[in-house]
Amino acid sequence: MSRFETKVLHAGIEPDPVAGAVMTPIYQTSTYAQKSPGEHQGYEYSRTDNPTRTVLQTQLAALESADRALVFSSGLASIDAVLNLLKVGDHIVAGDDLYGGTFRLFNRVAKNRGLEFTFVDMRDHAAVRESMRPNTKLVWVETPTNPGMVLVDIAAIASIAHEGSALLAVDNTFMSPYNQRPLELGADIVMHSMTKWLNGHSDVVMGALMIKEPGFPLGDRYVGENGLGDRLKFLQNSIGAVPGPHDCFLVLRGIKTLAVRMQRHNENGLKIAKWLQSHPRVESVRHPGLTTDPGHELAKRQMHGFGGMITFFLKSDLAGARRFLESLELFTLAESLGGVESLVDHPAIMTHASVPLETRLKIGLTDNLVRLSVGIEHAEDLMADLDRAINCI
Repeated sequence: MSRFETKVLHAGIEPDPVAGAVMTPIYQTSTYAQKSPGEHQGYEYSRTDNPTRTVLQTQLAALESADRALVFSSGLASIDAVLNLLKVGDHIVAGDDLYGGTFRLFNRVAKNRGLEFTFVDMRDHAAVRESMRPNTKLVWVETPTNPGMVLVDIAAIASIAHEGSALLAVDNTFMSPYNQRPLELGADIVMHSMTKWLNGHSDVVMGALMIKEPGFPLGDRYVGENGLGDRLKFLQNSIGAVPGPHDCFLVLRGIKTLAVRMQRHNENGLKIAKWLQSHPRVESVRHPGLTTDPGHELAKRQMHGFGGMITFFLKSDLAGARRFLESLELFTLAESLGGVESLVDHPAIMTHASVPLETRLKIGLTDNLVRLSVGIEHAEDLMADLDRAINCI
């Protein structure tokens, strides 16, 4: 079963052994009967394991070519689990253009726990190498970045991280495993906010970690049990930030259409990016599918599709950007991304408001920057909506 379109329907999915149900049942139970103390059928308490969750994790591992997958109650909970591998005094090298929630977790929570961070432009491989220290245990990458749409060479950064026996974790939320599989390029951990493309219907909040056991010995450098997957499983159970079975069922349902959805998102995203690029009231557009995009050649090497995310800059100030955003009808002004419906976001005010102004300006996150999550509506209708709203400025 090698092709992705088949995996989303069949990987890890078996008819229910009790009744033969084709769809994975929702095991809405907190505890499980034991024949004798400690003698159970693989399940004892649903924080530790749940049959619906097990099926989802098995399927996710197959989609990302992972040794193991673990799901969490949110994307940030999954990132926090990775941070909990580390100890006081450990150092992390992270990209300087990150989702606002990730930056807040790193800068205002993890630092208070004694972790050290260096934020660097991941395109500058020399700067990444210079940022590595003897106590560097983790390199954290987003690609494409949120919202800058900057691409990072995963294989190159994996090589730098592994030279220092550090783990490489990649936030793959913007691409989904349909478009990009970082573990196949050398990453050790892939994170997804499954709220986004994997679920695809804006009705679940969930995160996931997909894990490939690293090619170097972990020793006592990281907290936990034996292999990397076992250590993260220990943290998943110990901290308890796990999703409920109904949410796992909804994501399993969403994944069944992931391939066909992403085909349409990819198609619409590129059409609209090209259209915006030619609009007289648009300053510039960032989308990896554009041949003029600085990351286009890298995108062709490490991606299987270019995605439905677009960042563009209006020829306008903040007041004009507000008028544009308030005038849209098909694009819903809302945080998040990756649903079948099209969404629009103003990162400086919304998703990245927790990032200090000086940092936002340094990475180019200005008041005229707009982020689109392009849905599966007809592209012509979406372009007409954007054009009418732009002309309201």
